[in-house]
Amino acid sequence: MKPNFPDSFPTNPLWKSITLNQLQVFKTTAQHSSFTHAAKQLYLSQPTVSSQIKHLSTALGMPLFEQVGKQVYLTPAGQEVFDACQIIFKRLEQLEANLAEFRGMEQGHLRLAAATTAKYFIPKLLNSFCQRYPNIGISLEFTNHNEVLERLNKNLDDLYILSRLPEQEKIEAESFLCNPLVLVAPKRHPLTRQCRLPLESLEKESLIVRERGSQTRESVEQLLRQQGVSVQIKLELNSNEAIKQAVVEGLGLAVLSLHSLSATDMNQLAILNVEGFPIHRQWHVIFLKEKKLSLVARTFLDYLLKESQGYCQAFSSLAGKGIVFPRELKAS
Repeated sequence: MKPNFPDSFPTNPLWKSITLNQLQVFKTTAQHSSFTHAAKQLYLSQPTVSSQIKHLSTALGMPLFEQVGKQVYLTPAGQEVFDACQIIFKRLEQLEANLAEFRGMEQGHLRLAAATTAKYFIPKLLNSFCQRYPNIGISLEFTNHNEVLERLNKNLDDLYILSRLPEQEKIEAESFLCNPLVLVAPKRHPLTRQCRLPLESLEKESLIVRERGSQTRESVEQLLRQQGVSVQIKLELNSNEAIKQAVVEGLGLAVLSLHSLSATDMNQLAILNVEGFPIHRQWHVIFLKEKKLSLVARTFLDYLLKESQGYCQAFSSLAGKGIVFPRELKAS
């Protein structure tokens, strides 16, 4: 069958000569190799489909289909247009998805779960994020290490903040902040006058610890177990603030994250220079490997990795505000 070429060829740019509606009708017709099936798919009449294809062919200056008997085939030019349509509509779909996500930055929600000690720095890191995206709602759950892992396994949140990585293959993790664990005593405790103490000296002391499931407690118990040192646990508390107050009252020594100690705390507490301390840990932000993070969650993840660098610098400046660090801690 001899193709019917239009009497004239287009002189205007394509974007002025064709419409997305024409391309959609053409694409559907090419996919079904049928004007009739395309009309049913698009809820149009067959004459409307034929008219749209004719206008598109005229605009492009060449036939896009040829008919042999009852069968419709793409011409070489039609195949080229069909390939372009695949790219155009796929890109439009992606654009629509991206715009939906950007709208989400105006009204989206971020769900975070973090180990308890993170409450000393996460609100500070959230401050400028909330100022930058004032319409984003944030749910923030603070609990112990084991309960954060339970939330992770149930996929209850977008991101999880822990100081010890779980032994799981199904997660992605990024380290973003140091988490030194230090041994503290009352300001006037006799051990504060010692320059360097062996770990065994703790066997004569009482220890105040967090509840079971706390990463800080597990880290301390691991160190003592590895070194064969036995320490009496005098008191178990589920709050860092309660532990600090118990230490001030002389009920025992305690291991706390350096992040939990303020300059005000150090008016009454002292960091002991004991072998094995500080216990060096890192804070990690974690999410399920197969989870597709929302734009809000991805934006906060990027923000957290960048913003924490500045926080580390500010955190280290505490040494000039009354907090005395052991020499090993300064070096770290």
